[in-house]
Amino acid sequence: MSNVKTAVIYYSSGGTNYQLAQWAAEGAKQAGSTEVKVLKVAETAPQAAIDSNPAWKANHEATKDVPEATVADLEWADAIIFSVPTRFGNMPVQMKQFLDLTGGLWFQGKLVNKVVSAMSSAQNPHGGQEATILSLYTTMHHWGALVASPGFTDQSVFAAGGNPYGTSVTVGQDGKMVEDVKAAVLHQAKRTVTVADWVKKGMNGGN
Repeated sequence: MSNVKTAVIYYSSGGTNYQLAQWAAEGAKQAGSTEVKVLKVAETAPQAAIDSNPAWKANHEATKDVPEATVADLEWADAIIFSVPTRFGNMPVQMKQFLDLTGGLWFQGKLVNKVVSAMSSAQNPHGGQEATILSLYTTMHHWGALVASPGFTDQSVFAAGGNPYGTSVTVGQDGKMVEDVKAAVLHQAKRTVTVADWVKKGMNGGN
């Protein structure tokens, strides 16, 4: 492994995508990534809204020490894995605001050839997970990044529901994940880091 640096960047209100991010970090390390950061995007919702939802408030408190992502983290990383819940078939405004801050790096060409992948969640099996992942990838295409989607490259993808764009999970009314997606997340993270390693070696002349 050519010292691949991985940033796992997530937004989570109830904790699901924080868990997905932790599994992704585990998979990246298993693939040999030398440095892995788990980072949350800044919360933009008012405190009153957070306090009005017990699960949101509990997760907000539980993750208060997780560092917030900055655009510098994107420049630092070779591999970037995103994880977000769906909001009406799109990414949450918190993630959108973070991505909207990347114009400077984009203009300087510093996001070109970053290897990226994405995951998502919703409260029902067809709640917009695929559209949310694809909306993230739209931005990545503008960056000139390279999307490392899982496709159907491992049996774990089928076991997790068969989303070729990125691992997605249904979250029940009890706040728990319906499908067992850990193996799929681990595979997706390993694949992302492996592709980033290929790219990094190629850009360094194979050294």
